[in-house]
Amino acid sequence: MIDTRSQEIRPVDGEVYTKMEDVADELPDSSPRFVLLSYPLRLPSGRLAVPYVLLYYLPENCNPSSRMMYAGAVELMRNTAEVTKVIEVESESDVTDIEATLRESK
Repeated sequence: MIDTRSQEIRPVDGEVYTKMEDVADELPDSSPRFVLLSYPLRLPSGRLAVPYVLLYYLPENCNPSSRMMYAGAVELMRNTAEVTKVIEVESESDVTDIEATLRESK
C-alpha cells in the first residue's frame, strides 16, 4: 500500500498465500493495492512456467486521489520489483480468475 502522508510504498503484511481466493478476500473494497504474484502455471506444451507479475488492484469505487497516487506509482513498482508484466484487476473475481489471464498472455 502507499502511505498517504509519506508517499512511501510499503507492504501491508508479509503473508504468502497459496490460494487466489485468499488473496482476493484480503483486498480492501475501496482502496487500490499492488500485489506481487509468482504463480506456477502448466503450459499446453507441458512445461512449467512461473511468471512473476504485478497485480494492480484498482476497484471501481476508490476515491480519485487514491487512483492518481497509485497510477503514478505503477511504473516505479514495476521497475523496483522487476516483474515481467503488470495486470490491472478491478474486482475479486478478476483476482481469482488470474490463471486464465496468465494463460492468455503466454
